[in-house]
Amino acid sequence: MDKAEVWRHIHAERAALAATLAALPEEDWSHDTLCAGWTVHDVAAHVISTPQIGWGEIAAMSVRNLGRGYNTIIFREVKRLSAQETRESILADYERYAASTHHVPTTTSVEPLIDALLHHQDIVRPLGLTRAMPPEAAAIAADRVRRLSFLMGTRRLLRSVRMVATDVDWTRGRGPTIEGPIQELLMLSSGRQPDRSLLTGEGLVELK
Repeated sequence: MDKAEVWRHIHAERAALAATLAALPEEDWSHDTLCAGWTVHDVAAHVISTPQIGWGEIAAMSVRNLGRGYNTIIFREVKRLSAQETRESILADYERYAASTHHVPTTTSVEPLIDALLHHQDIVRPLGLTRAMPPEAAAIAADRVRRLSFLMGTRRLLRSVRMVATDVDWTRGRGPTIEGPIQELLMLSSGRQPDRSLLTGEGLVELK
C-alpha cells in the first residue's frame, strides 16, 4: 500500500471517529476506554493531537518528563492535553485537521493509522458499539505494530505464535496458530483483549 492510500485510510478512520464522538451523549465522554485510566475524552483528544505535534512540542514534552519511561510520558501528556480541551474544541480539531498529512516527528505515516484504528476500538467496545476496520488498513497497521512490540509489551507473544488472518492475505510469525479477522489480530498484537469468540487455533493457549 502506497503512502497516499495510507493517508486515505487515516482520514477516513478519523472522520468515522469524529462521527462516533459527535453522536455520543456528553456523559459518555467520561466513560472508561480500553486504555487503562483513559476516558473517551482523553482518547479523543490524543488521536487528534498527532497532526499538531512538531519538534517544538517534542522538546517541551521531553523537558517536562525528564527521566520518565515511555508509557508514563504518554499517560501524563494525554492527561495534560485532555485537561486543556473541551468536547467542543476536540470536535473542532477533527474538522480542522481532517485532511492533515502531518505525523509526529520520529514516527512514520503508519502511526496515525494505528492510532485511529485502535483508539476507535478503545472507545466503542466498552460502550457496546461496533466499528469494523477496513482489513487492508488493519493489515498495514498490524505489520507496524509488530515492529513496535517492544513498546506494546507484546514481543514475547508475537515471537511465540503464528497469526493468520481469515479476511485478508496476511500471515506472520511462527509457532502454534491463532486465526481470525485481522482487526482482532491487530488488537491482540497491540496488547489489547481481542474478541476471543472470533479467534481459533492452538495458539490461544499462549494468551493470558
